[in-house]
Amino acid sequence: MTTNMLNAETLLNDEDIGQYLLDNPGFFSRNPEILVNMQGPTTAPRADGAIDFQSAMVDRLRDEIQNLTACTQDVIETSRSNMTYLTRTHAAVLALLSAQDAAHMARIITEDLPLLLDVDVVAFGFEQHIKAEAALRLPGVRMLPMNFLDAHIGEGGDVALVRDMLDDGTIFGEDCTAVRSAALARLRPSAYTAGGVIALGSYMSGAFHAGQGTDLLNFLARVSEKLFQKWLAPA
Repeated sequence: MTTNMLNAETLLNDEDIGQYLLDNPGFFSRNPEILVNMQGPTTAPRADGAIDFQSAMVDRLRDEIQNLTACTQDVIETSRSNMTYLTRTHAAVLALLSAQDAAHMARIITEDLPLLLDVDVVAFGFEQHIKAEAALRLPGVRMLPMNFLDAHIGEGGDVALVRDMLDDGTIFGEDCTAVRSAALARLRPSAYTAGGVIALGSYMSGAFHAGQGTDLLNFLARVSEKLFQKWLAPA
């Protein structure tokens, strides 16, 4: 077939040529004269007409190494951050376990946990219910309206992370105007306690957001609710 016989349907495009080269990796080894006359992706031909593909490969490998290094650093920083949160949560739980009664536990939550968890304020409260009568006499406790938990944490949900918090004082009391972001963890009801919440507040907007993990906060809430059940149960 001569060149004059070629038409638009028989001409090869870049995709066809690329696929052929992928299917025939030894093509340039068998036809080195073609490689000499080709221009590399990032390197111009040398004076002798040869093409140095090695520099292009080195550049590509360098970029891959830099990307891997950045990913590795991210993993290390994330691991360190997770370990810090884990250590702080363990310290908070140990502090709660040291409580001598419900009132002592309430003061630990509002006075000690902010420092231990590295947040600006920690509050707790219970929905108004006959089972919350004893809890609502604790120091620092917040009285929550019925169905407050489902409305702010989600029906059946355990934790809600609020990037931009708007509180009228129901949760954080006098700190409500300063708190800009919050993490809300549900305290489940029991035979002796109503549903409640333990809330971590930050004065910085976006400190808590949906992309963060909630396992440690959920664990802290489960420990808190069990201790409240213990201390608030009738003697």
